[in-house]
Amino acid sequence: MNVNEMRQLPAEELLSEIEKTREKVFRMRFQGSGKDKEKPGHRTLLKKDIARMYTVLSERKARAKSERPSASPAPPAPAAEGSGQPGEAQ
Repeated sequence: MNVNEMRQLPAEELLSEIEKTREKVFRMRFQGSGKDKEKPGHRTLLKKDIARMYTVLSERKARAKSERPSASPAPPAPAAEGSGQPGEAQ
């Protein structure tokens, strides 16, 4: 799966793909011990795919955060009389 295909998937489906791929990597770790591996670099490629999927999710989160209108911070509340703040006239 390439990055463009990943970007087309909804977040739920992307998370599902991450879980499936992580499961494949987990199984490959035990399957390959003691035998000659058919595709020695396949596990590395799967791990990179997982990282790409997480990157796509992070991009979406950052884009959503930047598109949200920022709320102006509330003005500070006036200090109560006799609160003991330094620099206050009593």
